[in-house]
Amino acid sequence: MNHLLRAVLPLTLAAVLGACAVIPDRAGVERISLPQGSPTALLQTVKVGDLTVTPQEVVEDSRCPINARCIWAGRLVVRTRIDGAGWRDTADLTLGEPFGTHGTVFALTSGEPAPEAGAGRETAKEEYRFTFEAR
Repeated sequence: MNHLLRAVLPLTLAAVLGACAVIPDRAGVERISLPQGSPTALLQTVKVGDLTVTPQEVVEDSRCPINARCIWAGRLVVRTRIDGAGWRDTADLTLGEPFGTHGTVFALTSGEPAPEAGAGRETAKEEYRFTFEAR
């Protein structure tokens, strides 16, 4: 009986602790999947329908500052990794424009903070939060 306990106990502990583990991404970033509709930071994964999406980098943020008048509204473009069952894509998603892949349509619906005129600095990448929604 004692031999059985010594064999089973480590396996049981490994299974229990493994279920609670946060698995680091290849880049060493924790990949915790947030619930759908949650604002997510760069390199943080969020559920969107049956997909998981991970904003990788801000490619363009030329949006008009919230306290300014502009002729052109500008754009927010975010390079995003999209994972489905057995596949992975990367696409540049533009704020407010639907994107379709593998039979699923979703959109980048929010990017915060918005630029502010006179702030004297660009938004730091760790300040950004993005929201994605299934369409």
